[in-house]
Amino acid sequence: MGGGIRGGKLDINCCGSCKFQDIISIDNLLQSWNEFLKGKRQREDIQLFSEDLLDSIVGLHHDLISNNYRHGLYHEFRINDPKPRVIHKPTVRDRLLHHAIYRQLYPIFDPTFISDSYSCRKGKGTHKALNRFRNFARRVGQNNSRTCWVLQCDIRQFFASIDQQTLLAICARKITDPDTLWLLQEIIGSFQTTRSGVGLPLGNLTSQLMVNIYLNEFDQFVKHTLKSKRYIRYADDFVFLSDNRQVLEGLLLVIKTFLSDQLNLSLHPNKVHIRTLASGVDFLGWVHFSDHRVLRTKTKRRLLFVLSNDPPPETVASYLGLLKHGNTYNLHLRLDQSHHPNRSGTGIKGRF
Repeated sequence: MGGGIRGGKLDINCCGSCKFQDIISIDNLLQSWNEFLKGKRQREDIQLFSEDLLDSIVGLHHDLISNNYRHGLYHEFRINDPKPRVIHKPTVRDRLLHHAIYRQLYPIFDPTFISDSYSCRKGKGTHKALNRFRNFARRVGQNNSRTCWVLQCDIRQFFASIDQQTLLAICARKITDPDTLWLLQEIIGSFQTTRSGVGLPLGNLTSQLMVNIYLNEFDQFVKHTLKSKRYIRYADDFVFLSDNRQVLEGLLLVIKTFLSDQLNLSLHPNKVHIRTLASGVDFLGWVHFSDHRVLRTKTKRRLLFVLSNDPPPETVASYLGLLKHGNTYNLHLRLDQSHHPNRSGTGIKGRF
């Protein structure tokens, strides 16, 4: 299966400027280590690697330059964030290399991404995606004078379904250096699910970039072939907004076909919906309406649970900052007063 866009207009066949030597240089490895180290100094595996840091980095550099590098095994563990997820954690040595690769590849690929892709990108993020959704909703609804319909989709088992050869073919259209491609194949192929050659691990920094590279194929198809102007994607969760339900229904079949034929992906059957904005659209942790948005019930319960266990001030500040992005005045006031009982109760109103 090819990894290209059929019918798209974006030319991304130009050669990338990334060279293997740039990735594996001692300078890049040292800078990557300093970035990787932030917030992790006290961890046992980090301290162990740090004991002979220079020797460890020179040894990694030597294995890479001689093409003797082999990715290590993963440590598997489970988290609830909030739903159960299986995380695969690489060794410190491998994670350092992931950072070194990311530092060189991100500046090459990120400019090729559409502006309405918001996950794991500098200057993007959840809050900007929420604001973009609000702006699109207002344009489609013409200030509540027309019905705004929203098609919402979620890709089924996204990380576990990524076809590694398709991903490598996409990367090869931008990166032409053979040693860099060998290294990417070693990193991508180091992980296997129950199917050989399929899947990326949750927990790799490189996976964050690779999933955007992979779904950029779909983004470009949406923008340049489907000509969809009001489309937002955050990781594997995406929405289309329109004043015409039939238009969205027509898009759905085309979307399914492209994802299946070009990327070996499928939509989650229980997470595909076409709803009016007035009835409430659950997107990125908030339920959106025509003139406001409120926290998803599960998110609110999780927030209350965390804050009921006397978390540190920075956690409280983080959650209070989250509440500023929606209509949460009463909840904000309740939490603010519970952690600052001497305040007069002015609170900060959340805004749509």
